[in-house]
Amino acid sequence: MAVGALIGAYQEDDSGGLRALLPLAGRTLLEYQVRCAAAAGTAPIVIVVERVPQALQDAFERLRLDGVGVFPVSDIGEAVSRFEAGSLILLIGDGVAPPIGLVTEFAEEPESAVGTVPDDEMHQAFERIDAESRWAGVAVVNAQLLGSTAAILGDWDLESTLLRRAVQEGARRVPVADRAGEPLLVDRAEELADFQRHLVQSSRGRRDDMVSRFILPPVEDLATVQLMETTVRPAWLIWGALGMTIVAAVCFTRGWLGAGLVLLLLATPLDLIAERLATLRLKPLPPRMRSRAVLWPASGVALLAIGLWEMRHGPGWGALVTAAAACAFAEAARLEKSGMPPDADPWLISRRNAIFLAIPFALFGAWTAFLVAVLLYATLSFFIIQRVRHARSS
Repeated sequence: MAVGALIGAYQEDDSGGLRALLPLAGRTLLEYQVRCAAAAGTAPIVIVVERVPQALQDAFERLRLDGVGVFPVSDIGEAVSRFEAGSLILLIGDGVAPPIGLVTEFAEEPESAVGTVPDDEMHQAFERIDAESRWAGVAVVNAQLLGSTAAILGDWDLESTLLRRAVQEGARRVPVADRAGEPLLVDRAEELADFQRHLVQSSRGRRDDMVSRFILPPVEDLATVQLMETTVRPAWLIWGALGMTIVAAVCFTRGWLGAGLVLLLLATPLDLIAERLATLRLKPLPPRMRSRAVLWPASGVALLAIGLWEMRHGPGWGALVTAAAACAFAEAARLEKSGMPPDADPWLISRRNAIFLAIPFALFGAWTAFLVAVLLYATLSFFIIQRVRHARSS
């Protein structure tokens, strides 16, 4: 397995700027390459540079703030010293945008390997290896080979020389078409447009309820595209959703029912957007993120707050008891559903489904009827899930 990564950031694009600084998913191509290498578990990550303009320095700083350490070097001897003797090094070519799956697979290679694409018209921009293949921009080489190459490099290009020597020493050739997809070699920002669209679309993961599957996708897509170019962190969105839910509960206790519902509606896509931003930045949210897990009980508190208001200004204790029973059945349904496929029956009770269910009742001011509807919804979901689980076990 590769224990380090070497990435070039010195070649210029068609406009005279660095290829490494071409924009991609709200960051730079270099940041995407580094995050791919970090996600594959490689360390240290060494960046070969000839000059460090402010934009490149800013990219290094963003990576550092996200906890991704990089070592920019302009001297090849210093690059060699960063790696342990005999270790394997993941090499990612300058200006190459590889799929994350391809980087991960190459990082797990047990020996030197060179990714290849066919020598055809579609791959003319890639460096030729022989009459049949070209370099795909991803390889695994030995640190000893990097050291010996540095000793004879002179004015030659590091990547090309290292590639040639790896091929000469018998590195295994791996057609990337048989792996996780082909990388893209770019000289202009426009060439990254399709790749970026693919990243944004693929960041939309599994959706477990009707609202997130059929109503929220346009909101998610728009917000994700806008926020990926900012410094907004995914965790901030999760905390924002939690804060809005708590404020909504306070609004319900004060009788500001419409304002509370608006806050809950605005909060429904935030954790999904946060998940997509984290995926785009190749730092997925922890599976047991505490602030995200608290969204469910916080929504239950908001429902109880509605019951409390209705108890004081409507049918009495029945409203609060109904809200409490709805919370109990919803939690029971959630626990029972944990043993089923996550995307099974998206119309069953969920936080987002229940919030959107409130809209028609709120329009007519029928909040007690809403509590009854949620209770029936949660109860029906619970018994359906139980029946399905028992049918499967029998």
